[in-house]
Amino acid sequence: MAEPAFNILFLSRRNSARGILAEAVVNYKGKGRFRAFSAGDEPDDQLDPVALNILELSGYPTDGLHPKHWKEFVGPGAVPLDFVFKLSDHETEEPPEWPGHPVTADWRYPDPASFSGEDWERRKALSEILGALERQFSAFSQLPSEALKEKSLRSKHTQ
Repeated sequence: MAEPAFNILFLSRRNSARGILAEAVVNYKGKGRFRAFSAGDEPDDQLDPVALNILELSGYPTDGLHPKHWKEFVGPGAVPLDFVFKLSDHETEEPPEWPGHPVTADWRYPDPASFSGEDWERRKALSEILGALERQFSAFSQLPSEALKEKSLRSKHTQ
C-alpha cells in the first residue's frame, strides 16, 4: 500500500506567481510523494501571465492553478497540512495556528511585483525563481520519508 502524500502549502502575498510556481514544481516533480497547494493573504484575481507562460514553456501542467486565500486551508474539511512554506517577507494578515501544527519554514523569494525594467528582465527574474524553487524542492525531496514523518510528528507533539 502506498504511503499518503505529504501535503505542502506555499504562502505568498498575491498567490499569482511565486506560490503558483512552487505548487506546479512540487505537484509535477513530487511524483505523488508530495502534494502542493498555494495561497496568499491578498490573492489576485488571476495568475501572473508571465509566470504562467514560463511554467508552460518549461513543460509544467497548469490546469487548475489559480490564486487562493489561505483561509481555504483552515477549518472543517481543510486539507491536512504537513508543511507550510512562506515564500515572502510580506505580512498583512497573521496566518492562523494551522490545524495539525504542520512544520513551518521560510523559503523566501523576491516579490515579482517589485521587478522593474523590460519584459525580458521580468521573464528572466521569474525564470530564476522557478529554477531556485526546483533546486530547493529537489534537495527537500531527497529527505527520507521517515525523516519527514519524524519532523512532522515532532512538530505536532511540541506545539
